[in-house]
Amino acid sequence: MIGRIKGVLIEKSPPDICVDVQGVGYELQVPMNTFYRLPDIDHPVSLYTHFVVREDAQLLYGFYEARERELFRAVIKINGVGPKLGLAILSGIEASDFVRVVHNNDVAALTKVPGIGKKTAERLVIEMRDKLKDWPEAPGDLEASLNSAAADGTDEAVSALLALGYKPKDAEKAIKSIAVEGMSSQELIRQALKSMA
Repeated sequence: MIGRIKGVLIEKSPPDICVDVQGVGYELQVPMNTFYRLPDIDHPVSLYTHFVVREDAQLLYGFYEARERELFRAVIKINGVGPKLGLAILSGIEASDFVRVVHNNDVAALTKVPGIGKKTAERLVIEMRDKLKDWPEAPGDLEASLNSAAADGTDEAVSALLALGYKPKDAEKAIKSIAVEGMSSQELIRQALKSMA
């Protein structure tokens, strides 16, 4: 199993990145909260990883902090929640806010994350409650933690929304409705998520 990767970031297009480790390029998928913290292309990067082997694919997921990876591993053990939805959860909400939502039985907050309906949110709250009872809650505003963003241009902002599970039509409409010349994709995504929540 691959537990950590350290190398040079050579590609990034949300949620996919590629890290060069001594001439071998490792493709990873990362949650948006990790994506926003990545360095620029051609700079060193070190990520915690989770390796998934399926019948039809081998997938590597990257996380900026070990805590994020631990939460991802706990979430994907829930019935009906696979790595793709786990990635969407960690893209749509900070780990500390997810813990707070579970502790407060706030099903409504979880349903704001793309791909999570009411039943899945209820199952997450019920099944994660015991697993997260020893996790400390961090102060902060949930609304502020619904992704900030990082990249350039409207295309990357749309790609980021698609990676979070929004439909192409909805993602494009949201970005076009708020786009102003000179606006970074980080700001575009932040405003789009607020308008769609």
